Amino acid sequence: MTATRPIPPAPAHHSELSEGDRSRIIEMAWADEIPFEAIRFQFGLDESAVIRFMKRSLKAGSFRLWRRRVEGRSAKHERRLRAR
Repeated sequence: MTATRPIPPAPAHHSELSEGDRSRIIEMAWADEIPFEAIRFQFGLDESAVIRFMKRSLKAGSFRLWRRRVEGRSAKHERRLRAR
């Protein structure tokens, strides 16, 4: 059995994140092969928090494009990947 690293607490507001962390979260959220669970593990943001973060961080058109892209993608949801 491997030891699990505790999930860090979610920041109260995205302004608490460094510019590098914000950039990395956006990069991870856009990447098809990185599940939301990986973002939660590294930054403490669950899927709904990532969605809110992306909505605040991206232009409206970019956010809509991102939502269409990740909606229904099993690769963004580790649980769905394991179920296949």
